[in-house]
Amino acid sequence: MNEHNILGAILAGGKSKRMGKDKLFLNINDKPIIEYTINKVKKYLEKVIIVTNHENTYFQQNKLVTVKDCIPGQLGPLVGILTAMEWAKNNIPKCKWIATFPCDTPFFPEEVIVRFIEESKKEDSLLLCASAHGRKHNIFGLWSLDLYERLKNDLIKNNIRKVQEWTEKNNIKNLEFNFKNYDPFYNINTEEELKISKNILKKINDEKK
Repeated sequence: MNEHNILGAILAGGKSKRMGKDKLFLNINDKPIIEYTINKVKKYLEKVIIVTNHENTYFQQNKLVTVKDCIPGQLGPLVGILTAMEWAKNNIPKCKWIATFPCDTPFFPEEVIVRFIEESKKEDSLLLCASAHGRKHNIFGLWSLDLYERLKNDLIKNNIRKVQEWTEKNNIKNLEFNFKNYDPFYNINTEEELKISKNILKKINDEKK
């Protein structure tokens, strides 16, 4: 199911302030946090990039394409999304969409990617994001490249920085996901959350038995 007109973009430009060190490469069961997301996305999408300002040999060793923010200053995820759009426009002529994923939410269901692919074929919305139990997860998004100029203008001229503010302004379609035993959209920002994530992974593995 490797789609040719969707670019997968993993957003990894954060400063990891609450962790106190670069969280991307901290391990959960001997695997870096970011690797869980990379493996899932590459399973479904042919082209995948990492939008990051981090320098690490991990990317080169694993032959991953990295792209730095097109607007300097670490101004947040919207810049990462614009960066992915710009890269797609310049490098994949047939690309119509980018699917974005945070780097610190390793247990998200693969159903997210499957539904993004399904929705891209309907073409009844320019912007779709994940939602679960009333909470929006806007970094899990499917963004039409037709939004490129609008997003660029709002970032540069209107100084919009918050993802939720921008998505609500631009007719977001929410895709609802349900869960029971654990929150698959659990993201990791602190040492304590890293410990909790190991328990979540145990639950996931137990369910597979």
